[in-house]
Amino acid sequence: MKVCVVGSGAREHALAVALARTASVVVTPGNPGTSGTAGIETTAAPALEVDADLFVVGPEAPLVDGLADELRARGRAVLGPGADGARLEGSKAFMKELATAAGVPTAAWASFERVDAAVAYLRGLPGPYVVKTDGLAAGKGVLVTADFDEAVADVESKLSGTAFGDAGRRVVIEEALEGVELSLLALCDGERLVVLPPAQDHKRLTDGDFGPNTGGMGAFSPVPGATDAVVGTVVDEILQPTLAELRRRGIDYRGVLYAGLMLGADGPKLVEYNVRFGDPEAQAVLPRCTGDLAELFLAAAEGRLGDDSPAAEGAAVCVVLAAPGYPAAPVTGGVVDGVDRAGTVEGVTVYHAGTSRGRDGALRVAGGRVLTVTGVGTDLREARERAYDGVGRVRFDGMQFRTDIAAPARPGGARVRTGAAAARRAGAGAP
Repeated sequence: MKVCVVGSGAREHALAVALARTASVVVTPGNPGTSGTAGIETTAAPALEVDADLFVVGPEAPLVDGLADELRARGRAVLGPGADGARLEGSKAFMKELATAAGVPTAAWASFERVDAAVAYLRGLPGPYVVKTDGLAAGKGVLVTADFDEAVADVESKLSGTAFGDAGRRVVIEEALEGVELSLLALCDGERLVVLPPAQDHKRLTDGDFGPNTGGMGAFSPVPGATDAVVGTVVDEILQPTLAELRRRGIDYRGVLYAGLMLGADGPKLVEYNVRFGDPEAQAVLPRCTGDLAELFLAAAEGRLGDDSPAAEGAAVCVVLAAPGYPAAPVTGGVVDGVDRAGTVEGVTVYHAGTSRGRDGALRVAGGRVLTVTGVGTDLREARERAYDGVGRVRFDGMQFRTDIAAPARPGGARVRTGAAAARRAGAGAP
């Protein structure tokens, strides 16, 4: 089987490595990491010009723009929803409306296009405040803050178009949820779904959940507390009702349905949906999955999933290395050193995200998130030690990374992240 992976980030690098275990893989447009990995081909040709048995679309923007529809119109098998299903990520207001219609437990919410109405709604909330741009914002369109004035300023910046252009001219404001964050990715074939191993992401820039929200600074899998019973509840009360509501609306959803969740005292609640593999969650989840992922993805694309989820082994911890100035204003161009040294650590793989080759052949910083260093091991402790051993061998000027990814908070437990509590630590205090 030949699989075409569409995208240029660390997620696509991880997908290519996982799929190459059993299939021939080509990545478009790829990056220096995919082009330097044995058994993986990189091409500059657009996806519509590539000949492959299966297409796996990595980023959300091409899905929202209808790439999967175009490929299917040409008779291709695609793991990725059409533009109708991709609205789950392309419009947060649509996602919340569909989840509400499906009876999915989620945070109270409202959407706004006028500043005065949005501010009036904020005044009625106890805080912290969650303000989201309705459209795509590369993972950086969410503000979670305990500072009322900051929330108002964010609403004004988004609705004016200053922050995210047309993507921000509608905002969704939600109540903040307390609990432990969980990412659960499911493969859907339009009728059925199977779940991949749970993961936990770290969104804020610096240790202890301080600093601005980012696209993700690291992740780990498995997640202590995400038991089979918890996952079963998410499937029964959140994922399955969502898939049923999509079918009711005539949407044939074939692809990844990624649920961002909060596990609170009254059970799991949906925070958001993404319509593709998470980044960096993919870099922690895919290395744990065994078996023929290419065949599993093809079964989802062709509407013939079985009942069994892929088996998972061991544990994985991934750490994102970000450019100086990320996320607000990444500084690019610096020379990256030590990637090969990091890759010599047992159980470590370095996935490229924002890198490029200079005319001198040097590897250079070319984006906000530059590399993801993933360590796998028999348990989270070993995986974490290996990941940070790899991180310690990489160098570039101004390199940012968190030192507390998957750090234990107590014997036998992973560090707990809470949305509202993190906002209180990062914010200036509620009015």
